Amino acid sequence: MIATILIWAYSWIVMKQVLQHAGPFQFSAIRYVLGSVVLFIALMAMRQPLKPPPLGLTFLIGMSQTAFFQGLGQLALVSGGAGRIALLAYTMPFWAVLLAWAILGERPTRRHWIGLAFAAVGLICIIEPWRGLGSSTSTLLAMVAGFCWAMGTVLSKKMFIEHRPSPLNLTAWQMAFGSLALCVLAVCIPQRPIEWTWGLIGGLAYSVLLASSLAWGMWLFVLQRLSTAIASLSSLGVPIVSVVLAWMILGEQPGPTEYVGMAFIVLGLVAVSGVRVWRKAWRGAQPSNSNTP
Repeated sequence: MIATILIWAYSWIVMKQVLQHAGPFQFSAIRYVLGSVVLFIALMAMRQPLKPPPLGLTFLIGMSQTAFFQGLGQLALVSGGAGRIALLAYTMPFWAVLLAWAILGERPTRRHWIGLAFAAVGLICIIEPWRGLGSSTSTLLAMVAGFCWAMGTVLSKKMFIEHRPSPLNLTAWQMAFGSLALCVLAVCIPQRPIEWTWGLIGGLAYSVLLASSLAWGMWLFVLQRLSTAIASLSSLGVPIVSVVLAWMILGEQPGPTEYVGMAFIVLGLVAVSGVRVWRKAWRGAQPSNSNTP
């Protein structure tokens, strides 16, 4: 989960930077076509089955998790700052908890509601709606992208419960479906000409190999083993790191209320998963005393 957070946090900076060289749907389409190719090569190299999971559910995951989340998020970055858009897109956990309750019957516990409340206060402090949300279009696009990711997350969990595919297999096939939809959007929607600079090539390499292929596989690995609520709320670490990176790299300096907001989000993470999950991980990492003389 930590590795996924770090990779995805920096990817928002990369996605903002590459818009100097390509349109949002062009970049997303190239990124995910190449990403799905990498994943299918990995499937063959690891000798895992190439047979797709149930196509209907896989298609819906690809549309929501890859095509709409990534496409709308990239489009929102055209007029919005990387740190702010990342934060708005990460309204995902709020939607995910409610969608998991409705679709999977995962009723939120008291601990989940407490963590959700802390995280909600944190995001409100960071977004600062009393000062206006900047571009209303980019704000709406980012929040709809978050809802789409939440739907993809819940549908992925449903897939694991009902059909038990490997995380790598599901990642590859849903990404293939999503990348096809992004290709259609890239062709149909007029955008700026692609400039094949080293900046674009470097951004593609990072996005394809790490943010798209490796990180999405790790995300589904995490989702397969944790509840939807815990996995989704833990992912709120991404916008925190994104805000810091946007400050360091893009000059998007956070204000005092944003620091307060990040503190509340950390409290939410601890309330939902931190103490229990990390204590379990620490105990699991300790050597057994059974052979101690």
